[in-house]
Amino acid sequence: MSVAETGFLIFLVAGEPSGDVLGARLMAALKERSPVPPRFAGVGGERMTAEGLDSLFPMSELSIMGYLEVVPKIPRVLARVRETAAAAQQMRPDAVITIDAPDFSFRVARRLAGAGIPLIHYVAPQVWAHRPGRSAKIAEFLDHLLAILPFEPPYFEAVGLPCSFVGHAIVEESAHEGDGEGFRARHGISPEAPLVCVLPGSRHGEVSRHLPIFGVALGLLAARWPVTAHVVVGRDEKYDAIAASRVALAASGTIALELAIAGTPMVIAYKTNTVTAWLARRMVRVPYACLVNLILDSPVVPEFVQEDCRADLLADAVAALYDDGDARAMQISSGRQAAKSLGLGGMPPSDRAADTVLKVIAEGPRIR
Repeated sequence: MSVAETGFLIFLVAGEPSGDVLGARLMAALKERSPVPPRFAGVGGERMTAEGLDSLFPMSELSIMGYLEVVPKIPRVLARVRETAAAAQQMRPDAVITIDAPDFSFRVARRLAGAGIPLIHYVAPQVWAHRPGRSAKIAEFLDHLLAILPFEPPYFEAVGLPCSFVGHAIVEESAHEGDGEGFRARHGISPEAPLVCVLPGSRHGEVSRHLPIFGVALGLLAARWPVTAHVVVGRDEKYDAIAASRVALAASGTIALELAIAGTPMVIAYKTNTVTAWLARRMVRVPYACLVNLILDSPVVPEFVQEDCRADLLADAVAALYDDGDARAMQISSGRQAAKSLGLGGMPPSDRAADTVLKVIAEGPRIR
């Protein structure tokens, strides 16, 4: 039976919720852009299941964080690696696409190397930040890499691994559609009232480290602008709060890209434990913590890391940005430039990723 009769079989592997979102969007795009109906197998979560994936086992088994949590589950995870690779070998799909979660994904891919199945990985490992030797190692078993940051492909092409920039998934979110006026109206905040959006992080450890410092900084700012605190929950409320704010104080991470897309000027901060900070200073090879600064290769966003993550410095930086219209305009313009380089306003990243996958399938595994 021909491919035209049966459709492509795509084997996808996601190991965490963010990968489940990427995988689901990619599956939806493949359905729209494939010349023949695609079929799906592999490992994924609720979003990928909704797009038609029958997961081999619950993806939640792989969503493990923290050394103490990982160690006792290593035998089970390694068993799942073997099970996943064996299923792919038995099914003989037209491509295997692993999504982020490199500790799991690359173990699966290594087992499939040389099996005649195109191996594609979605979300390039951050070799530009640390462990640059990984690029040559993964070039030994992958056929193609899908990068989400525009400066990443050269790091892998230099060692012979084809790499395509497809755009960052954040541009497919609705950060640019926040309703600032509606947010102020719902919470009884007048249009003229000063408003700062505070985003201390998404993980428990980040919040516990940043919130006390951010809280003191806000106390210092309250002496200049009397304000009332409002705690919001949910993605839509977050985007509305961002749109309503004149400035944001945020922990370093993907949120910087969301703020840039929304056009909200920001001050970025980050603090970690002493041991991690010590290791980072010896391993990290980039000059900035903020993704916007990394993309533009310029310190357009004020950032305060580790010892500089102090309440007084943060309060002064937020106040200065709040009051300086030229600085705000410059950062908004720079953020728009960064967002455009990530794919905002162009073809959606999931569509670009789908087109690249179909091209790799047509070409087959690369000859090493």
